[in-house]
Amino acid sequence: MVISRESGSLESRVYEALEDAILAGEFKAGTPLTELGVSEKLGVSRTPVRAALHRLDEEGLVELSPNRGAVVVGVTGDDLVDIYRIRMRLEGLASAMAAEKMTEEDKKALRDKVELSEFYIQRRDTENIKELDTAFHSEIYKKSGSRMLCKILSDLHRSIRAYRKLSLSAEGRLEVSVREHREILEAILRSDAAEAERLTALHIENAMKSTLGAIDN
Repeated sequence: MVISRESGSLESRVYEALEDAILAGEFKAGTPLTELGVSEKLGVSRTPVRAALHRLDEEGLVELSPNRGAVVVGVTGDDLVDIYRIRMRLEGLASAMAAEKMTEEDKKALRDKVELSEFYIQRRDTENIKELDTAFHSEIYKKSGSRMLCKILSDLHRSIRAYRKLSLSAEGRLEVSVREHREILEAILRSDAAEAERLTALHIENAMKSTLGAIDN
């Protein structure tokens, strides 16, 4: 993992690379991050690394201390539950808004994603199903018509992506998730905002239970 020097500030790119690695689970909680080690790994000087670590400390993803340097905190168990609970409310809202605003063309695009997921279920193509899972939710965010809601939910998704992979890897969860997507889709196709909101909140709640169950095991 070497940082490109082609565009953007070096500090920002170092920060983004570290944040991405932490959120993807490449750096586990408790992992020490030294300025020298990170600078050698990324192929940059220690100055942008120092600034990036301070930004990550402010966000709570690492903890800086005089004696230990930077230690990865990542997304804690409490953070995870909070994020899922927030997603239940906000994704339900996004689905309700999308159900009211989607055009027939938008609905067809969403239907295509669900039908393709169902096809891949038959093929047991888990990687494509996982990609379509993200695409399904992203499409609803976009079609809610709210840029702020889209950004918030996209950030929340990104924050727990390592855990989402764990959830979808639980036995039987992929099949259930695709069925739940089909139910949400049918509500949106009917422009039933209340039902789309209810089903989406239930879908996220079930995903949370799957994730927590996978962690406990």
